[in-house]
Amino acid sequence: MNADLLAQPGLLLGAVLVFALAGVVKGVVGLGLPTVSMALLALFMPTGQAAAWLLLPSLVTNVLQMRPAASLGPVLRQLWPMQLGVVVGTLGGVWWWGPLGQAAGARTLLGAALALYALWGLWGRAVALPQDHQGWMGAVAGLVTGGITALTGVFVVPAVAYLQALQLPRQALMQAMGLSFTVSTLALGLGLSGLAGSSGPLDGAALGASAAMLLPALLGMAVGERLRSRLSATAFKRVLMGSLLALGAYMLFN
Repeated sequence: MNADLLAQPGLLLGAVLVFALAGVVKGVVGLGLPTVSMALLALFMPTGQAAAWLLLPSLVTNVLQMRPAASLGPVLRQLWPMQLGVVVGTLGGVWWWGPLGQAAGARTLLGAALALYALWGLWGRAVALPQDHQGWMGAVAGLVTGGITALTGVFVVPAVAYLQALQLPRQALMQAMGLSFTVSTLALGLGLSGLAGSSGPLDGAALGASAAMLLPALLGMAVGERLRSRLSATAFKRVLMGSLLALGAYMLFN
């Protein structure tokens, strides 16, 4: 933990509470740690700094979400076009806009997309993608997700919509989201470090702060996973979509 962080106990406590809450959300629905963290941390720090702080908690919790490793192979084979699109879209977006370029209206548009998708997920019909088109559609979904990640630091849209359209079982869906979010986190980390052709906010101090936030995020995730195990499939879907709706509404009106 770096000295600057220790010198700001109020900031430290606030960040710990944010990551613990985000970890609980992540444990229950399999996503939301970056979105919740970015939304709340941005209340008291710059967006680029918030994105740098969440890198290690996001990476580690997403890697853990890919368990069990024995069943990960088929998921990788099915989703590699999407993951390639995520990397190209994220690094291309960082190169074009700069790290978290904050183009005018990007946050509002993302909030609207999250809210609309959640409303459709709660009351619309399920969509199944044809097997023959999943490859190229996955690549497009990954490319768009990567571009949105570069703008906002959030990698939910349209990745989750695409993964749900594959109609995977709940555990496979959790693994698939963990894989996609891990790739997004690594690609965003490269962009924030400046390796995508732009100077970014990821330095030794930011990595130290990010490491300090890992424990509260993991503890929160453990609590969330225990809660998830008690949910039925219907309740799980409602919690997932309700969480996306709340996140979208927050981004729209704040």
